[in-house]
Amino acid sequence: MTPFPVVLSIPHGGTAVPVELQGRVSLDRHGIHDDSDPFVREIYDLGERAAEVISTDIARAFVDLNRAPDDLPPANPDGLVKTLTCVGQPIYTPGKELDARLIARLIDTYYTPYHARLERAVQKPGLMLGIDCHSMLPVGPPIGPDTGQPRPMICVGNARGRACPTELAERFAACLCSAFCLEPHQVSLNQPFGGGYITRTYGDNPVPWLQVEMNRALYLDPRWFERRTLGIDPARLQELNEQFATAVADFFA
Repeated sequence: MTPFPVVLSIPHGGTAVPVELQGRVSLDRHGIHDDSDPFVREIYDLGERAAEVISTDIARAFVDLNRAPDDLPPANPDGLVKTLTCVGQPIYTPGKELDARLIARLIDTYYTPYHARLERAVQKPGLMLGIDCHSMLPVGPPIGPDTGQPRPMICVGNARGRACPTELAERFAACLCSAFCLEPHQVSLNQPFGGGYITRTYGDNPVPWLQVEMNRALYLDPRWFERRTLGIDPARLQELNEQFATAVADFFA
């Protein structure tokens, strides 16, 4: 099978604590889970069916790969490195917060190599699309563009036309709508997310780029997910993975 001509970036699917931060972190595994895009690697990773899949084990609470390199606290507590999770929970034990030297080490060890992989991937001959793959809370959190507002089942962002032509974004949104058996109003364009740093940076540079956000209600529901243990029904993740693969296949058909 010829791989789909797409690079899939999954920057927020990790749950690991960097070894450099041992003894500093105040989050437990539930806090790390809540600030991550849980299970998105299982949902979006198409393996050899995609031209390339780029992901990380490191949790976004510690290194957020979808931020600009100068997007740092205190100006932004939700930047490349963070002081608070997206639900406002402190990340580090008081007195053990990050200093400038440790921040630089995290960037060199985790952030820079991820973006070097992206820069190489988008130069692959025949590549036609990049997708930055995410999940989102069902309701906008305290740190977000839509605090307290209910969200669609899937949001497709194209940086409002700057990262990908709108007609292509609308076509991919229609493919997602069909593959996931959703109503048209359940798949939005640029609401609430138009696209983060990766989408804006690599979009149309040189290939079109989209950001896809899946509502966690599609899998972090008691039918499939056990909050206490963070256990998930693997069959549900496999189903979502196949639906995403169908959407990608339909887009390139």
